[in-house]
Amino acid sequence: MSEQKLAAEVRTEFGKGFARRARMANLIPAVIYGHGADPIHITLPAKATTLAVRVPNALLSLDINGEGHLAIVKDVQRDPIKQIVEHIDLLTVRKGEKVTVDVPVHVTGELAPGNVYNQEMTVVSLEAEATHLPTAVEVSIEGRAAGEHIHASDLVLPKGSVLLADPESLVVNISEATEVTEEEASEEATAVATEAAAE
Repeated sequence: MSEQKLAAEVRTEFGKGFARRARMANLIPAVIYGHGADPIHITLPAKATTLAVRVPNALLSLDINGEGHLAIVKDVQRDPIKQIVEHIDLLTVRKGEKVTVDVPVHVTGELAPGNVYNQEMTVVSLEAEATHLPTAVEVSIEGRAAGEHIHASDLVLPKGSVLLADPESLVVNISEATEVTEEEASEEATAVATEAAAE
């Protein structure tokens, strides 16, 4: 994954009032921490940063007053209604350094006819090089039949990644599709209506 280059500015103001003014100026407050150093409080350009953090575990190359910093996104706080990015926590990293990340699991392919799958694990914990973090792990269900299980140990991990999750953790469970006949559906609807009338 290529790093996203962003220009950042050190900030000395904090609190809701500053955060509101920052958003009006199209800036996002953020903090960088890690490696035992004091946290660095910064602001980032809203549009470019919002695009960058759409990618899980985004790697950012920050220019802070002419000084370069590599960091990965650890937490994004969004407005619960508008979904606007309000604050970002960043972890400083170095090239070659290994970090722990949660990576989304994407299911691909189609099952054998008459089967359905249930995804038990949507993210998997991995250790990977900070500058080569995977954005997703794909698991193929192509042609798989009922009764088959895919565990964490079955995942094909990106090069250089190490599985940290329990290898026996169930990722995908495949079973037969259960068909509800019209008669069963009608009986169920009648039973629900009867219960509602009795209340």
